[in-house]
Amino acid sequence: MKLTQISVFLENRKGRLYEICSKLGHSGINIRALTIAETETFGVLRLIVDKPDAAVKMFQQNTITANRTEVVAVEVPDKPGGLADVLKVLTDADVNVEYMYGFMEKFSDKALMVFRFDDPEKAAAVLALAGVNVVTRKDIQGL
Repeated sequence: MKLTQISVFLENRKGRLYEICSKLGHSGINIRALTIAETETFGVLRLIVDKPDAAVKMFQQNTITANRTEVVAVEVPDKPGGLADVLKVLTDADVNVEYMYGFMEKFSDKALMVFRFDDPEKAAAVLALAGVNVVTRKDIQGL
């Protein structure tokens, strides 16, 4: 199952990240995972939220540049080599990982990782076939 990730393009200036997070909070939208990549002048904030449609609408209403991307979140055994085991399944199936990042909280006794793939449908199918639990949108809303 694919999840909606929202990417927000930010100027690299003091307080801008606060503004975005504040707007999400005031809109009743909860951040479940995030990562930020930056350059000297701008950053890309990638978010998994509990209400992605509402978040995109809020960003549009506030003229904040944001787009949707399909990602896959999976449970990874929280032990040495756990991530390597999941990556081996993908490598063996010739699935490319474009980038990945971890969740901020635990989901049962497993860690959660968010992956961006060049072919998310294939990746989700390969992972599920290998017995890797793919996280659903309903799971995210329940965290």
